[in-house]
Amino acid sequence: MANDVTGNKNAGVISNGQGAATLWHMLTLQETLAKLNVADTSGLTSDEAKRLLIEAGANRLSDEHRESLLEMILEGLREPLILLLMVTGILYGIWGELSDTITIFAVILIVIGIEIFNERRAAQAVSALRKLAEPTASVARDGRFINLPTEEIVPGDVILIQAGRRIPADAYLIEATGLTVDESALTGESVPVDKETGITLPENTPLAERRTLLFAGTTSSQGRGTAVVVATGMTTELGRIAGLAREAKAPRTPLQVSMNALSKWLVWIALGFSLIIPVLGWLRGQPLQQMLLTGLSLAFATIPEELPIIITMVLALGAYRLSKRHAIVKRLQAVESIGSVTVIATDKTGTLTENRMEVSRLSPESEAPKLLQMGVLCNHAEMSGNEFVGDSLDKALLNAAQKAGVDVQALRRAHPLQDEFAFDNIRKRMSVTYEENGQSKVIVKGAPEAVLPLTRGNQTELMAQTGQLAAQGQRILAFAEKTVPIGKLTQADAESDLIFVGFMGLADPPRSDARAAIAAARAAGIRSLMVTGDHPLTALAIARQVGLNVDKAVLTGAEMDSLSDEAFQEAVATTTIFARATPEHKLRLVRALQNRGERVAVTGDGVNDAPALAAADIGIAMGESGTDVAREAADIVLADDKYATIVQAVEEGRVLFENLKKGVRYYLACKVALVSITLLPVLLGAPVPFAPVQIILMELIMDLAASATFVAEPAESDLMRLPPRDSKTPFLNRHMIGSIFISASGLFAAVSVVYLTVWYSGVGQTQAQTAAFVTWLIGHVLLAFNLRSEREPLLRLGLLSNPLMIVWALATVLFALAVTLFPGVQNFFKTATLSSTEWGLIVAAAITGTFWLEVRKWLTFRGKPMPHENGITPSTSQGN
Repeated sequence: MANDVTGNKNAGVISNGQGAATLWHMLTLQETLAKLNVADTSGLTSDEAKRLLIEAGANRLSDEHRESLLEMILEGLREPLILLLMVTGILYGIWGELSDTITIFAVILIVIGIEIFNERRAAQAVSALRKLAEPTASVARDGRFINLPTEEIVPGDVILIQAGRRIPADAYLIEATGLTVDESALTGESVPVDKETGITLPENTPLAERRTLLFAGTTSSQGRGTAVVVATGMTTELGRIAGLAREAKAPRTPLQVSMNALSKWLVWIALGFSLIIPVLGWLRGQPLQQMLLTGLSLAFATIPEELPIIITMVLALGAYRLSKRHAIVKRLQAVESIGSVTVIATDKTGTLTENRMEVSRLSPESEAPKLLQMGVLCNHAEMSGNEFVGDSLDKALLNAAQKAGVDVQALRRAHPLQDEFAFDNIRKRMSVTYEENGQSKVIVKGAPEAVLPLTRGNQTELMAQTGQLAAQGQRILAFAEKTVPIGKLTQADAESDLIFVGFMGLADPPRSDARAAIAAARAAGIRSLMVTGDHPLTALAIARQVGLNVDKAVLTGAEMDSLSDEAFQEAVATTTIFARATPEHKLRLVRALQNRGERVAVTGDGVNDAPALAAADIGIAMGESGTDVAREAADIVLADDKYATIVQAVEEGRVLFENLKKGVRYYLACKVALVSITLLPVLLGAPVPFAPVQIILMELIMDLAASATFVAEPAESDLMRLPPRDSKTPFLNRHMIGSIFISASGLFAAVSVVYLTVWYSGVGQTQAQTAAFVTWLIGHVLLAFNLRSEREPLLRLGLLSNPLMIVWALATVLFALAVTLFPGVQNFFKTATLSSTEWGLIVAAAITGTFWLEVRKWLTFRGKPMPHENGITPSTSQGN
């Protein structure tokens, strides 16, 4: 029967044949369980779940279409430049030799093979990234709740519903406490819907009014509950309405857009030279057929069609590398911009601290047993196996009670819950009512400033006590109670005229790596700000322990509210700690910092953090403790919630951007050099320095270096001592353009000197072209090694520190030897054997034309930042 519910469109329907989840609202809980062949609400066993997963399929809308190898090959063959190369190959067969045609078509297969390899590698990186980032849900399996990927959820599973979490499948409510759900994604209803249990509804009840049901794709706004899954995947209401999968495609990043525009602009320049050079050569007496083939080959080699592809691949692989450092990228633009942040506004709990709350103080001690019992009863955490599951603060209360000998489960059974008013960031408190001795007992816990005003007694003295405890770095909870006649209480009735009982002090120790991470961020010119809902003194105590600047006063939420926008904007320039802050304060902080010209990364985990995460330049959600809403709004999700991971992500982002810049610089420098090398002899009346087949092979070898080897380049040692780059500076700024032409000039000079020297010596065109071809092969390898670093000398960086480039360089050198030593290879590539004198000239010219760049680096590098390069500008705010 369970299979019928999910696998058959009409299953689970009473009479009218509508979709699978349409009429579940007419059933009672027991009828629902019977329909699903589920015995009770304790959940499935692992074996039952495995069987149902095979029968019902994965809980997703539909599989993403993945191109087959044949489709990718056919798509590659239809690319304009491959078609251009095929035309060149055919013309070779007509005007030249069959071996030339075979060589060119072999090159075509190699080029397509490389593109398919790169595309598959990037796709695998993104696929692995999606797997890391796939949402999870708390599911009852084998008698306890565990976190599972939502795709593994099956009909009959019992799921835990928590505030801020996305509903993973259509489900029937078992129990609910203050549960409201945002169903706007499904119904368009903007107001969250109250959910309840124990009722059945008429058949024609609209979808938006089915209060006993939860629907996949909606989000729990507040409260909690449990539910049994009735439909998954395409049989959910979302699947029925969608009809088919709509795969989300990330928008192109600003860098991709600008590089695509640049490529189009460079195409016309490349085509212009590909026409001018053959025409000039023909006018100067060169054979028309040879010039036509040369022009076609130059067009293939100089049109920068791979530039957007290279950038996409680098960003995708960069995102995968970030995921290996526990920073899961959801949007590609985050890869190119994470390295430019100037301010990180971070939560305290779980990011700078371990999120491992422990009860460290009970005050007064005479009320300790009562406080522990109150902490058990006014609590959201649940028992799962041998451990508690839920909010870290609630778990700490239960652990403390259990450690003191309190039987948590027995205490709760003896005091059945009547009503609950859940904690939220506005009220900063939680209250429950339960029956005791024929009366209703109210317990309230929360921040002292939220609870004490509701109590009788000397509140001034009590607030002074909280200050003393908070100064020790403890988080303070105040507890109050009252007893009233049994009856339904409103929130206002429950939370008034209370009797104060005592305080609990809870400590959350700082993470061991937080201090070093903050110091590393400071050295990189990045301010670290703490934004927390905790007491100011607690925030100060933790700030001192992790090395934040505490010279300036803490700014509280109330003080922030009292400041005008202009005054607040001035305050954020010098304030490091923001306490008693709400998510609204965090959003205002982000905007104030951005108005000062900062690039802001902000962390968040709650539903209300979503606006700040979306507004920040880089939104970073917590992977362990964060809600689904926060993760959806963020650009990056931290798998381990550590501040150190944010700093590592910044470093990785800087490395990726630097490597992308180095790869593009090298790629364009080779294009400029190739055009210049070909143009000069034509202007001097000499033949072009390369045979057309050689030009095609040079393009193949160039792209291998530009698209692959620079990706693996390690960071230069001073990278995290440089100020953040200015994200507004164009990628191809004046420094970058100058560097491209300077780099190209050395290679151009080396090849031109060798070619013209050998040509004018009278040894013949094939010999001269071979010398030019080999000089290019060796020179462009040496140029790649020189461009591995922008500031640091190569020997300091490590000659062997990029194994991928070493392999490519060795392969290129071996190829250069092969085309000059083996007659069979020479026939294919139009080359000849070189003399020792020519080899000496080639090596000397290649080294001289490229390694002068290393001399410049040795003279200028002192291990210090060079802010004038690469658009790097200091942060507009200093210190942290």
